[in-house]
Amino acid sequence: MKALILAGGRGKRLDELSMQKNKCMLEVNGRPIIEYSLDCASNADVEEIIIVVGFRAEEIINTYGTQYKNKQIKYVVQQEQKGLVHAIECAQEIINGDDFMLLLGDEILLNPRHQELINEFRNNDIFALCGVLKVEDRSLIKRTYSIVQDNSNVIYRLIEKPRNPLNNFMGTGDCVFKNEIFNYIEFTPIHHERKEKELPDLIQCAIDDGKTVRSFIVCDRYTNINSKEDILVAEGFFR
Repeated sequence: MKALILAGGRGKRLDELSMQKNKCMLEVNGRPIIEYSLDCASNADVEEIIIVVGFRAEEIINTYGTQYKNKQIKYVVQQEQKGLVHAIECAQEIINGDDFMLLLGDEILLNPRHQELINEFRNNDIFALCGVLKVEDRSLIKRTYSIVQDNSNVIYRLIEKPRNPLNNFMGTGDCVFKNEIFNYIEFTPIHHERKEKELPDLIQCAIDDGKTVRSFIVCDRYTNINSKEDILVAEGFFR
């Protein structure tokens, strides 16, 4: 099991804050955002941490080097920022046939449960496990993805940025995958608006092929940092 952290994006919606700085290195509660994902990975039972870097990659590489706490770090450079699924694809060779836990370098989770996420994946014969949380405000789900599942948490459909979420489950970027997920990248459609391949569509391809994908409550609160307002929301987690 390896941990894969995606930290290659530019973060254009952060305007001047990310013009000269990798957005994953912006601070929340006095720490670079990426460190929250690095903590989650280093505290889990993974062999090593792989970080996909791109925009201002040297900031992350020079800051964290080859080790974070007790885990070895390796880097992959995403030469073109072509989305999250492309970033995963860039890491295929270095993951080298292993299963992996995916995290995003620009997210904050309150009370994360990544070791439990891995345990659930290992203890069940499943292809992928999607980290989700329950929210009161369904409008939050419009920013990530929603899921349709049965009473045993088997997911049948994932919907990227839904206009009308059908329930209170909000998807996150934190998932555990069998290595065979790479086989579905070539079949993943390009999103008609963003012109990129999206994570929910990648997972949906596996579901449509008969693979078992389940959900797991991975945290109590969650935000992905895409705007100045998101930074304020994340700061509120620590008050």
